[in-house]
Amino acid sequence: MSPLEIARRFVDLVNAHDLDGLVAQLTQDHRFIDSLGTEIRGRDTVREGWRQYFRMVPDYRVDVVRSFSDGPEVVLLGVARGTYTAEGELETRNTWSTPAVWRALVRNGLMEEWQIYADNEPIRRCMTRGSA
Repeated sequence: MSPLEIARRFVDLVNAHDLDGLVAQLTQDHRFIDSLGTEIRGRDTVREGWRQYFRMVPDYRVDVVRSFSDGPEVVLLGVARGTYTAEGELETRNTWSTPAVWRALVRNGLMEEWQIYADNEPIRRCMTRGSA
């Protein structure tokens, strides 16, 4: 599979919330970098981060509209969306959507790095409402 195909497969696993499948696609020393620049390292640590995120945004999904690759590096453009929940109930008032860009680095057929560039304000507003 090409790096672009691997990145697209990764997105499919994220959208399916297939935690085991997603983690199986990560290098042991995987790096996840969020839109604030916070870096999480290591397959097990990243697994826990995704598990918590899927609990917080149980309908999270990535919609890719364009993609580019240059060797092992892939760039995906699209929209991130979901519904924030603190109590496990999905309320339409806590649904958010934001344009996003993902940068992937593929090594030996696995995801070495996954980085997201997105505006966190839409989900932050939902979190504020949810805690009020």
